[in-house]
Amino acid sequence: MHDTDMLARLVSQAEADGGDLVMIRALVEEASDLGAGRALERLGLADRGAEKDVAELRELLRAWRDAKKTARAAAIGWAVRGCLALVLIGMAVKMGLFALVRS
Repeated sequence: MHDTDMLARLVSQAEADGGDLVMIRALVEEASDLGAGRALERLGLADRGAEKDVAELRELLRAWRDAKKTARAAAIGWAVRGCLALVLIGMAVKMGLFALVRS
């Protein structure tokens, strides 16, 4: 708990000194570092492998987004092709091309 001891010392020193600007900035910086460290610990990202884990998660998320984009594009492509095929079949029926095939 070295971080909390340092913060407690800074608070007491700021109170004793009347709270000058340098001390207050040091206090805020130390408190910020302490809070960030606690947040990382709670998220399970305080160990040495955390950077690698986050990079892998980002890569996985990027791949997932690319896969969704590709799947969406393929589905739209197939839907457009299906609609065009239906239009062509409809035109063939209207023009009587199926009657020519039966003869």
